[in-house]
Parts: sequence; C-alpha cells; structure tokens
Amino acid sequence: MEVEIWRWIWLGAAGVFLLGEVIIAGGVFMLPFAGGAVVASILAFAGLGDAPQWIAFIVVSAALFIALRPVVRKLNQGENPIGVGAARLIGETGTVTSLIESGAETLGTVRIGRETWTAETPDGQTLQIGTTIKVIEIQGTRAVVSPIEN
Repeated sequence: MEVEIWRWIWLGAAGVFLLGEVIIAGGVFMLPFAGGAVVASILAFAGLGDAPQWIAFIVVSAALFIALRPVVRKLNQGENPIGVGAARLIGETGTVTSLIESGAETLGTVRIGRETWTAETPDGQTLQIGTTIKVIEIQGTRAVVSPIEN
C-alpha cells in the first residue's frame, strides 16, 4: 500500500483504540495500542515504509503495555476508599423509620441524610421507630446499624 494511505489508517486505528479504551471499563488495555498507532502514523507522515511503521507500532505498544502495567495494578487493588459510593455512609448517623426486629420477615428502614435504607443490626437487636443509629457497614442494599446511646 502507499505510504499516504497508511497515514490515515494509523490515525484511524489510534482513534478506534482510544474510543475502545473509553468504552471498555476496568483497565488500561487499548491505550498502549493507541500510542503505538500514533507513533506509526508519525512515521508514515515522515515518509518511512511499511516495515518501520509496523515495527514501531509493535515495539511502542509493547513498551507502553509493560510501562502501564504497574499503574493499572495499583489502580485496581483494594476496595473503594471510604467516602465513595455507599461506603460514604459508614459512620453516619440516622433515624429508624420502621421497626427493626430480629427474626422479622421484612427488614426495618432507617433514614440517613436524605436517603432511606433497609437496615438490620449485627446482633439481631430490636430498634424502635425514632431511635438514633450509626451505620457500621453496608452489605449490598442493606445498612447494618447500631443504636447510639443518648
């Protein structure tokens, strides 16, 4: 193929890889290939032949993949920090809005800020409506709460 065509093929490939990176969640997988395609495109615009472009694409993609690996590993380790998602509610206080009792078929509810959550206690304790509670843990869609002594 002509060098002129490869310029645009590499730029298009870089765009597709970047778009794929944005769409695919959970890691930095396509970004190195986008970088390799950009470098190959630069070589194509400089007038180099097919072989140097492909070699640059492979070498740069592999180097970026290896270089970004520790960053991705660090970003993916551990749980969400406190303050992100439902974990932000841990330590917050609220009020029981419907009876929380042990052995009940339905869970009680609590009001935490402007949100209403189904709730239970870790030890099966019964909590009356109006009791002030503290969130100990979030388990899926339930808040595990304990009463605050007044």
